[in-house]
Formats: sequence, C-alpha cells, structure tokens
Amino acid sequence: MADSTASAQPRPAHPAGHPVYVIGAGPGGLAVAQALRARGIRAVVLERADHVGASWRRHYDRLRLHTTRRLSALPGLPMPRRFGRWVARDDVVRYLEKYADVHQLEIVTGVEVFRVERAPDGGWTLHASGGRELTGAAVVVATGHNHTPRLPDWPGRSSFTGELRHAAEYRNAAPYAGRDVLVVGVGNTGAEIAVDLVEGGAARVRLSVRTAPHIVRRSTAGWPAQYNGVLARRLPARLVDRLARPLARISTPDLSAYGLPRPETGLLTRAAEGAIPVQDVGLIDAVRTGRVEVVAAVEGFEDGKVVLADGTRAAPDAMIAATGYLRGLEGLVGHLGVLDPRGRPTVRGPRTPAGAPGLYFTGFTNPISGMLRELALDARRIARAVAKREADRASRLPG
Repeated sequence: MADSTASAQPRPAHPAGHPVYVIGAGPGGLAVAQALRARGIRAVVLERADHVGASWRRHYDRLRLHTTRRLSALPGLPMPRRFGRWVARDDVVRYLEKYADVHQLEIVTGVEVFRVERAPDGGWTLHASGGRELTGAAVVVATGHNHTPRLPDWPGRSSFTGELRHAAEYRNAAPYAGRDVLVVGVGNTGAEIAVDLVEGGAARVRLSVRTAPHIVRRSTAGWPAQYNGVLARRLPARLVDRLARPLARISTPDLSAYGLPRPETGLLTRAAEGAIPVQDVGLIDAVRTGRVEVVAAVEGFEDGKVVLADGTRAAPDAMIAATGYLRGLEGLVGHLGVLDPRGRPTVRGPRTPAGAPGLYFTGFTNPISGMLRELALDARRIARAVAKREADRASRLPG
C-alpha cells in the first residue's frame, strides 16, 4: 500500500496540518479515505488488524455477496467482471487490497484506537495502542456493523456439554460432518450456515427461530432482489410493505407448515427495525425437503440439554449461534453522548452529532439496498461534509 508520499500529494485537512483519521480499514473506511483524498484532504486510516478487510477474511468460506458486483464497487474502482455477478469472499478481500493500492491510501495497521476525545483546538484526540495520542481535524468511525460477536447469556449455558460457538468462528462444514447441529438464528448468516452444514454432510441440522423472517429470492428471472431494495428506499414504508406481500406470494412458497410462517409485519418496516430479509441461497428447498428442521427459539439449558420455547428439549452435538453482533462503540465514543440506548450512532453519514462536530460514522446500518452500495454513497457525502467544514473553519481564521 502506498502512503502519503504518492505523487498527487493531498493538502493538510487543517491549518495545523492535522489529518482526518479514519478508524477501520474495511470497505467503509477505505471508501471514505479515497473520497477524502480525491478532494485533496489527507486521510490516515488506522486498523487494529494486520491487513485491510480483516472482518471479510474471517467470514465463512462459502460466503458470496448478496448484492451485485456492479452495485457493490467502492468509489473510483469497479470490481472486475471475472468475479462474476455474486462476488465470493476471497475476491472481496482481493478487491479491497487492490483498492488501497490503486488509490495510494495512507493506512497504518496494527494500531487500535481505544478512545476519542475533543481536542482544545476544536479537533479530536485519539488514544491508541502503544501509548499513542493522535490529533485529527476530524474523525470517521468505520469499525463496522459486525464488530463484536454477541452470544446470549442463556440460563444454564455452562451446563451444556456439547460444542457451542458463535457464527463468527464458523468457516465450513467439515468439522460437523456426521454430527447433530443446532443453528440458532435465522438471519442471512444462520440460514446460509444451515444450508452449508446440510451440503457438507452434517447428520442432522436444526434451525432455531424466534421470529420468522421475510425470505426473498436473491434473483428472480434475472432481476436481483437488491434492485427492489434500491427502489424501496425511495418509497414510503407502508407502500413498500403493501407491495411486498403479493410479490412474496408469487416468488416464494408458504413455509408455514414447516415452522416459517410469513411475517405479519411488513418487509420494509421490519428492515427499519434491523431485521433485513433473508436472501434464499438454498434454505427454502432445504426446509421443504426436511434437511433443515425448523424448531422453536432457545430459552436456556437444563441438565446439559437445550430448552426450547415450546417446552421441548434438544441434545445436539454442537450449536452455532448466529445471534448477531454488537457495535462495540461504548468505550470508543460512549462518553460523548453520541450513541442510542442500543449502542448505535444517533446520526450517520455526513451528519455529525450536535455536541460532537467533526465526528462521523459509517457502516452501522444494514440497508436492504446493499451495505457496500450505501458505504460508497456515504463516503462521498462524508468527504463533502468534511471539506465544507474545513473550508468554513479556514475562512474564520485571521488573514
């Protein structure tokens, strides 16, 4: 990766020469750094891992984007056609590495930022590993939607004698061949892991579901579900909810008899609450053929067995908890009053909190129009907002 010695030298972001610090070298952080550099603003990306795209490197092997290649590219670099329409995990990593090189982004790896505070000059001080104290003109937090795995503290969990892992640790089905596995959670990750286990030779696969999700085809007659998501963001939620119901009846079968009834809450309303639709990559067929058994939600453990919400007991060899992630922002910015009760930023994109001007957040939602697409749009908006803020600040300086 090239650094700030590149031929097209960006000018400092601040009269004192302070850069804009971007925390996190995933797609969101890299996109913002490129957009800032394109405006002549120096951006330094700080990454706690040793490589860009660290979270993507940890995803399970079979993962492919549920969004199209064309609508998943970051600003300034298309994804290669050879990646295909649905880009594989390893190709996403290759793309991010190339992106950093092509745009000569200034990235410092192996540096973890623990706390961000206001600086006396109106900028920001970052307290980082190795005793570092860095001063930035602005800060963009891009640590990601999937930062800290969330494993529920189920009652009696310590009594379970089987294997219990979070989905973040799952790579492939090989260790589970011939075993009885219970997958907890029916988001996209849980659904895809359940299918992977079936195809990988697990003896029995059960999927624990608390609330039935909306299930959509990834593509129908060549039309990707993402296109509907992009269109839906421009329409009122109530209208989208009404339109989605007949489309669902046409495109996906009713799985009520198998434990997955159609949700009563509308598709976009559920998405706004954080429950995005599950894109079908084999779950429908696996459920209909009985290869994946849908069971009730996990309530706890008793005598080493799993207690389900319907009162039944299960004794799987292994459990994989696809129970989501926490944003992990409390220690970093929680003291600034910029998080909601669920630990999410109160504002995102080009807006900054009223009491924290110059502090930006990107990548903390999971929109139905596609995470990478929205990160790309956010990057340009944030760069524009930072440039305007610095121009306004410079205009107020004497002389």
